Amino acid sequence: MATIDPLLRAVLQARADALVLRPGQRPSLRRGKTEKEFTRQVLDAQALRRLLKEVAPPGTVPPPGVAEAFEFEVPLDDNQRFRFQGVPDADGLTVVVWPVPRDEATPEGNPAGSTPAGRTAPTTGPVAADAGPAEKGSEAAGVNPAAAASEPPRPVESLEELLERMVQTGASDLHLSAGQTPRFRLDGEMTPLTDLEAPASALVERLLRPILPQRNAEELAESSDTDFAWELPGRARFRVNVFRDRHGLGTVLRQIPHEIPSFEKLGLPAALRPLTHFAKGLVLITGPTGSGKSTTLAALLDLINRDRREHIVTIEDPIEFVHPSKGCLVNQREVGVHTHSFKSALRAALREDPDIVLVGEMRDLETISIAIETAETGHLVLGTLHTTTAPSTVQRLVDQFPGDRQGQIRMMLADSLRAVVAQTLLKRVGGGRVGAYEILICTPAISNLVREGKVFQIASAMQTGRQLGMRQLNDDLARLVKEKVVEPEEAWRKAADKDGLVARLNAAGIRFEPPGADDPQ
Repeated sequence: MATIDPLLRAVLQARADALVLRPGQRPSLRRGKTEKEFTRQVLDAQALRRLLKEVAPPGTVPPPGVAEAFEFEVPLDDNQRFRFQGVPDADGLTVVVWPVPRDEATPEGNPAGSTPAGRTAPTTGPVAADAGPAEKGSEAAGVNPAAAASEPPRPVESLEELLERMVQTGASDLHLSAGQTPRFRLDGEMTPLTDLEAPASALVERLLRPILPQRNAEELAESSDTDFAWELPGRARFRVNVFRDRHGLGTVLRQIPHEIPSFEKLGLPAALRPLTHFAKGLVLITGPTGSGKSTTLAALLDLINRDRREHIVTIEDPIEFVHPSKGCLVNQREVGVHTHSFKSALRAALREDPDIVLVGEMRDLETISIAIETAETGHLVLGTLHTTTAPSTVQRLVDQFPGDRQGQIRMMLADSLRAVVAQTLLKRVGGGRVGAYEILICTPAISNLVREGKVFQIASAMQTGRQLGMRQLNDDLARLVKEKVVEPEEAWRKAADKDGLVARLNAAGIRFEPPGADDPQ
């Protein structure tokens, strides 16, 4: 899928006349004389050129600094084509993209800038004076901002309809709450589906009833929330949370790709590949909710599954990525369905002759304790934690235990911890998201710091271990900014050490003032 595909789908979903792309501005949808911005991501000239070169025939897009008209068509799918028209103007080059009617043949030798027969090209250039200002921070791909102005919102008819739309637009989450406009999370931002009515609690319940297992229905009635996984056949799997709040029933469905993304497709750092070669020890993938931990873990496990001939046991709540047995035998167990809890499944795993154990989430002291013991006894244990940096992960593990046990746990961690990968996701310039990674490899020097409780010195040791593949989060954030993959403000928002990142950017000649830096105290 090309990077621009979600923007093209937005034109169809919104029933808009055209998509307008101007360098230095946010993409907008045009309907008649009105334009509405529908994403907060600004496209600079370089990002716009990258979008176009992904889909344009060779030689069509003029080189940098040259503002020449051009025109070409590309198919979005078997039934829909889009025409791209580049028009030089005061902004340098405005690109207007509109859907070609299905009954209109692709023009032969159509000169750049011409209009197909029987169709009026969408007006290029600035919005007419009577159109009013573009609406800031409104909807993104898959929503219906233009139609909302002229057509009343319609009721949600089925959950499958929303999930199909979610898959098509590439949204990561669907939020459906009683009394609230349905929303997608797209490129990390909450995006209202303004063409849909806010559902009543009874409608949310009716939509969920066909997919809610009986066990989870009982759990919802007892504790007012529940988790499970569900599959839209042939399309995607979803991790589902259902809950009650003051408005009534609500749900969040997170999309899990049907196919496990490969290590290469995710663009994971090369330093992570050796983590799949460990015979024993503890490897942790950490980060805030929604940072892609499960996806990274799935890619690493898939590498092991392809390259080794061993036994993998996974313990998850719920099962997200489905791993077929390849080189390895894979058994996946779901908490609440196949086992009572993480800790009971982890204890049982030791009697199941595993080589690799994946613990979906290390939530409590006993699970962490058993995981460390399992790693010490000759197994490779992969797990996740909700921590933001590698040093804070080590401290979090130790702090889980009472003071009289912390010395012992430090000794066990020093011997068993192999690596910590802390990650976060950022909005990419031009659309989509990209990961930034902090990598801690437990060398003898790092292990000594863990053993002696000198966690505060780990960051300095990571700086001297770069030749081994170690990196700090600010290293990766600064790299992404220098390469113009992300905006400085986006990197600053995701940084754990914000002052350190600002200093690093300024030292690299990238002047950046954090938002509010000049505000009076």
